[in-house]
Amino acid sequence: MLTFKLQRSTTAEPMCLFFNFAFSELRYNSILLKKMNSRLIYDVGAHLGEDTDFYLRKGFKVVAIEANPFLAERLRERFRLNLSGGSLSLVDAAIAETAGEVDFFVNESQSIWGTIRPEWAERNALAGGAPSKPVRVKAITFPEVLRQHGTPYYLKIDIEGADVLCLEALLKEPDRPKFISIESDKRSWRNLLYEFELFKGLGYRRFKIVDQKEIEQQKLLDPAADGSDVEHRFEPWSSGLFGNDLPGKWLTRRQAILRYRFIFLKYWLFGDFGILRFVLKVRRFRKILQPHWYDTHATT
Repeated sequence: MLTFKLQRSTTAEPMCLFFNFAFSELRYNSILLKKMNSRLIYDVGAHLGEDTDFYLRKGFKVVAIEANPFLAERLRERFRLNLSGGSLSLVDAAIAETAGEVDFFVNESQSIWGTIRPEWAERNALAGGAPSKPVRVKAITFPEVLRQHGTPYYLKIDIEGADVLCLEALLKEPDRPKFISIESDKRSWRNLLYEFELFKGLGYRRFKIVDQKEIEQQKLLDPAADGSDVEHRFEPWSSGLFGNDLPGKWLTRRQAILRYRFIFLKYWLFGDFGILRFVLKVRRFRKILQPHWYDTHATT
């Protein structure tokens, strides 16, 4: 009678460990992929949808965030089909420090100047703009938006004085967008340096500084580096190209801050409260010397 003695294989345990490890790695990577959605863009401060329209045309899914209830309604009308089709999600709330409600200051002449910061509303009025009136709106924190919609490939932020709330929130997140852009501070050098400190803490090391007055002259790459090839002309108040489609070379942190030194010198001389602003009353000087506003684009 033949008998068999079952022995523990010397290779079985290592093989099991290998497959357990491989499965864990696969599961871990799938979780990361869920966090950073390469087909998703956030338009934080969507305004009238100037940028949202471009991102949708490029084939991305978009989360548009707009605090101004009057503008949010116009977004619903303009993008009705995208909203019903699922390519667009609209968050009609202000990004704020805490959830609940917050005063949102609606400028009476420039809808792009809407802000939750009363000092910004006052500054805009003093700089020659119209006064703003507070409207009570829903407030949401940026971490809550990330929990609901995931981490985007590109995060565009333009919310008049509250941009850093989004950057600060990302510090506590395990994943980051591939690309970010913010409207840089134009009044406080300390605030500008703080923006770069946040970028550094988030792991962003390369930058492009984009003059927003030149957006309407930007040309789309053919073929496009990001998203689908489209024909598009940028509307006024657009943020323009992003990511790998941006013209020019990427700057180091030091190079970007050095460039901003020259920009701030121009602000100090000819900006909204510049000491030589009276010179801009002469039209030919205004065209040459009047400083614009800039976006900082960042990537790893």
